[in-house]
Amino acid sequence: MKIAVLTKAIPKVDSLKINSSETWIDDSNVKFVMNEHDTYALEEALLIKEELDNNSEVVAITMGAQKSSNQIISEALAKGADRGIIIENDTKITDPLVFAKIFSEQIREEKFDLIFCGLASYDLGSGQTSVLIGEILGMTTATFAIGTKIESSHIKVKKELESGYSQWIRMSLPASISIQSGLNNPRYPSLKGIMSAKSKEVKVKTIDSNFSEMQGFTKFFVPKNEKQTEYIEGDVEDVSNKIIDILKNELKLIA
Repeated sequence: MKIAVLTKAIPKVDSLKINSSETWIDDSNVKFVMNEHDTYALEEALLIKEELDNNSEVVAITMGAQKSSNQIISEALAKGADRGIIIENDTKITDPLVFAKIFSEQIREEKFDLIFCGLASYDLGSGQTSVLIGEILGMTTATFAIGTKIESSHIKVKKELESGYSQWIRMSLPASISIQSGLNNPRYPSLKGIMSAKSKEVKVKTIDSNFSEMQGFTKFFVPKNEKQTEYIEGDVEDVSNKIIDILKNELKLIA
């Protein structure tokens, strides 16, 4: 079983600042950590490998600047991933379809049986990567996975539904699946794992094609937490009409 785990370096929340042009964050002094959802995806892949115990391979893959990418891949290798792939990219891509196209182009030749990634990244939160990659690579797809079970050439996935319900579905391999947080307990890197990570293979790839983004962000800002009280005076009819006008035209709560 050959399993890919897509990981992402995201800014640590307490180090976030918006740049002067208000187009992105100021990443000059930002600390990066592995996206939390991805830690569960990595752990699920490692648990499957340990369960099968048949020369299965877990490959950690990330895309981004070299410094933050090295940090994330090193953590994944220390936890037990067999090798890593870094797709080097210093640009600020925010279009999920472009993400998926680049990942698909770079990993197509690997012919993975399973591709795991976190449900969404905490910085952009689109939650579309696994489905788009599955579609591009011709894989079955599932989202909101809170449990997995390997069955020969198939995988059973427990999907989280609304109102506390869940459902088991059976999917053929290869498959691309997004993992929900909480389905396992991510391990910490051991001292042995940290030392062995230094000798594991890390392949660095560059992006060959140019992809034009169809969506992006135009402005970043910190929401202002303000309270404002407006007094409505007049007789009952005037007050009622004013309240209806506010609900309809300002707050858009009624049609």
